[in-house]
Amino acid sequence: MKQKVLEVKDLAISFKTQYGILHAIRGVSFDLYKGETLAIVGESGSGKSVSAKTILGLLAGNSIYESGEINFDGLDLTQVDEEAMHSIRGSKISMIFQDPMSSLNPIQPVGKQIAEALINKQGMPKAMAKERVIELLTRVGISEPEKRFNQYPHQFSGGMRQRIVIAIALANNAEILICDEPTTALDVTIQGKILELINELKLQRELSIIFITHDLGVVANVADRVAVMYAGKIVEYGNTEEIFYDPKHPYTWALLSSMPNLATSKHLDAISGTPPNMIFPPKGDAFAPRNKYAMKIDFEEQPPMFKVTDTHYAATWLLHPDAPKVQLPEATIRLRENRGKLHYGK
Repeated sequence: MKQKVLEVKDLAISFKTQYGILHAIRGVSFDLYKGETLAIVGESGSGKSVSAKTILGLLAGNSIYESGEINFDGLDLTQVDEEAMHSIRGSKISMIFQDPMSSLNPIQPVGKQIAEALINKQGMPKAMAKERVIELLTRVGISEPEKRFNQYPHQFSGGMRQRIVIAIALANNAEILICDEPTTALDVTIQGKILELINELKLQRELSIIFITHDLGVVANVADRVAVMYAGKIVEYGNTEEIFYDPKHPYTWALLSSMPNLATSKHLDAISGTPPNMIFPPKGDAFAPRNKYAMKIDFEEQPPMFKVTDTHYAATWLLHPDAPKVQLPEATIRLRENRGKLHYGK
């Protein structure tokens, strides 16, 4: 049986704004197992990054904890004080952010920045920390690490800076690595190399990874399981095969239909409409106004999570026994027909 390393249960987080209370996360639950990559996918504003930052206790001061648990290492992280959180953050759970330049101090050599993670968290002597940093730089693919140790962030390319951020995140042998859109700011060639590096490190260390992205093409290459988020809720989750080849939620269909791949025709479907204003959460299924398959009940009542298999669940009334059968989108049919043959951009 897989070892569960993190359990998020019914998490709800809101934010005070000048316009009212924004309901960012509304009852999110998921588990993370040792040595796996869980991808959390969705449009901007769906609650992906808020979920990740809540795990690390990095929310802004205007956040409101409504309910839920985040169970890790025998603790509920929603209840621990800052001192306890500080001992976990960067040591047991680390995070890689989207823009490496904003994660690094521009006026400090990169070697010193990585060494600080070792000195501050482990009390490691400076000489030993430098040896460890050089080892880390080598591991993440930085050539001439002794020379690079004393260089500044602006002397590195975007891809190299992201490698340095990965080295910082892994300096203290974290058990969980949260990657928040780590390749978005990079060109596609460098994206592929960073994804390969993250996957290699995962296998070497048996890392558990939460990979946050809006790009399903990236998910196809890195994830073991996928959670699809919309309007602060997980609307579908399953293993990668199930999400790509047997998706059940109309939002997942829409995401797949808008994703280019080598079998794509000239036409890509855009998702019509806009996400709801979460200061005024919708009464029923939040995706209903954008869903051409929506029924009357979608506008009146939120659907429960229907079980598809032991590993696959989706919150859509289309899975109700009394729901009408619908024609699957062309993109979903095409994915099934080309199962195992498609290649996605990284």
